[in-house]
Amino acid sequence: MTAPLLRLGTRGSKLALTQAGLVRDALAAAIPALAAPDAIEIVAIRTTGDAIQDRPLAEAGGKGLFVKEIEEALLAGRIDAAVHSMKDMPTAQPPGLAIAAFLPREDARDVLIAGEVQRIADLKRGAIVGTSALRRKAQLLHRRPDLQIVNLRGNVDTRLAKLKAGAADATLLALAGLKRLGLVTGTPVPEEEILPAVGQGAVCIECRSDNHRLHEWLAIINHAPTATCVGAEHAMLAVLDGSCRTPIAGHAVLEAGDTLYLRGLIVKPDGSEVVATERRGPSADAERLGRDIGEELKRRGGPGFLATS
Repeated sequence: MTAPLLRLGTRGSKLALTQAGLVRDALAAAIPALAAPDAIEIVAIRTTGDAIQDRPLAEAGGKGLFVKEIEEALLAGRIDAAVHSMKDMPTAQPPGLAIAAFLPREDARDVLIAGEVQRIADLKRGAIVGTSALRRKAQLLHRRPDLQIVNLRGNVDTRLAKLKAGAADATLLALAGLKRLGLVTGTPVPEEEILPAVGQGAVCIECRSDNHRLHEWLAIINHAPTATCVGAEHAMLAVLDGSCRTPIAGHAVLEAGDTLYLRGLIVKPDGSEVVATERRGPSADAERLGRDIGEELKRRGGPGFLATS
């Protein structure tokens, strides 16, 4: 059996494997050397984030729990590249690693799954909503302080099964993941009600900084508009310290005329206070706009708002 030319590492969930398959297909279509059926191998790696199911990830360390073991395999040479959901990524990569490409971004919105109920405003008083995301919990409580929020962990199938079994009256999931899995369920939530997570809907490919051939291959499939938008969001997150326990949301889009529109917000975990702002400017200034938003949110929130414990 011929050894693969490229080994792609990813989490073992159905969604992660689907996303890795999209990267494989894009590379095979763009690079003749990778078009053979066995040229690219997908390697499933179990991460700390996958192993922890009994408590919110923020209590176990937050950002990086879905990528740590994959990055270790990348640095050790057991895989050549890693496929990640961008919203799982810390704001900086370990020395020797770099994000080299993005697939075109999917719809970044969240979806409300609540039976016949299609709007957060129409959930019954005191409804139980299952989510482990601090960002979703805080924004829900800001709009509906009467809601009961319970921890609901697991992959998409697991969470949908728990919901069906009665663990909660409703849940929120990322529309991008549902679409990539071919699932049609729930109602998209307007971003004015629940702003997405930084990087939501984007898939990135990470590799070793010194793998020049792979960087050349990945440059061919890189979706520059997604890279620009996510760059602005991550610049904002870096200013706010993305490892903190403060719920943070941010989403950038490119508008007509090469204009970037970025919205960002921070929320107190109990939903009692929201600080939000936005910027428009040339896409070439994406990261500066992101840093600018981050600085404003940090200034307006004050030192207590962004407490890390």
